[in-house]
Amino acid sequence: MTSAHAGVYPGLTPRLMIGESASRPLTLDEERAAGTYEPVDPGGVIAELERAGLRGRGGAGFPAHVKWRAVGGGRCVVVGNGEEGEPASGKDRWLLTRRPHAVLDGLLLAAGATGAGRAVLYLSHQETVDAVAAARAELPPEVASRVEVHVVAHRYVAGEESAVCNSVNGGPALPKAKPPRVYEAGVDGLPTLVSNVETLAMAAWIARRGAAAYREHGTPASPGTALVTLRGACARPGVYEVPYGVTVRQLFTACGGTDPAGTPGLLMGGWFGGIAGPGVLDARWCYDHLAAAGSSLGCGSVTLLARDERVADVAAGLARWYAAESAGQCGVCRKGTEAIAGALARVRDAGLAGGAAPPADLAGLERWGTSLRGKGACAFLDGAANLARTAILAGAAAGHPAAGQHHRNPPRERAS
Repeated sequence: MTSAHAGVYPGLTPRLMIGESASRPLTLDEERAAGTYEPVDPGGVIAELERAGLRGRGGAGFPAHVKWRAVGGGRCVVVGNGEEGEPASGKDRWLLTRRPHAVLDGLLLAAGATGAGRAVLYLSHQETVDAVAAARAELPPEVASRVEVHVVAHRYVAGEESAVCNSVNGGPALPKAKPPRVYEAGVDGLPTLVSNVETLAMAAWIARRGAAAYREHGTPASPGTALVTLRGACARPGVYEVPYGVTVRQLFTACGGTDPAGTPGLLMGGWFGGIAGPGVLDARWCYDHLAAAGSSLGCGSVTLLARDERVADVAAGLARWYAAESAGQCGVCRKGTEAIAGALARVRDAGLAGGAAPPADLAGLERWGTSLRGKGACAFLDGAANLARTAILAGAAAGHPAAGQHHRNPPRERAS
């Protein structure tokens, strides 16, 4: 997505959305003035990331210092993942087009801290490829040459870390069965760190300003700030830098310019987290609170459903997308996504006709929501399972279950 708006949460001292970057790309001189490319001792970087509590921003939220340590101590490769296959997210594209130097700086820092002999920036969207090319052209040749750029055709599963390594190695951008994990054998058969570009940019900020400064915002368990993509029925959809710990409701009132009261639900963590009922509005935007609410922070994206949207319509559209986007190389994924899409379509149709959802479909959705998680070569099927699990719960919480209450003037099915 191309974001119409960008900004900083009121009262926040930003780490990434600094200076004029909300409205235009920063120049190299502006980046240098902000500390980008400033020399740093690589030996203490990983320990500082641990003290800061930095977690990965690609979706899994894994502690950054653990991933960095797992590949260090020998020959290894680092890859900055900017593919951003999640359709509901725009924060990586914002970062790569407005602050490409911050990403390049973080990638070089990661290479130094882990001792990597090869650093690769993995991209798919043309606007990010062009922005990074322009940024590299501004650097001294000996610095620019330390970063390779690998461009891949855009696809959801192309950003999965084993697909990333497979593509860089010259194969198709498709996930591979594990083990081995990429931190054991990835690019060139070497231990490989695949890190989201926001994680890299934030790591560079921490390396120069320290863990204590990073923890000035956020909560003890979810410290710092993050880039969040707001979408859907809000006045100012876009990318915002926010502190962890504010509520989901505050994200929309303070940044999105909209009171979210009355929404039937929200798409959390991109599309991967499924559909949450309106009760999630009062959950805090942090890992623990959202998990306790049965939801997920994921890639840092939230889509607000309009008051007249039906959860069943939205769920059916998303399920159809999952079925179409599956790589098809795992039978359980292909069959599972098709089964979920078929069931949710029948649930939607029954509601539009004023009838009750087929009990067999409701039972199937409940079963698939748990039994399909963790199956297949990658986590793609988990997203479809999350949708199956959450669609009925979210619809019931909103007062018009996925089982389908009749809507006098049902809106057209949401495009996905």
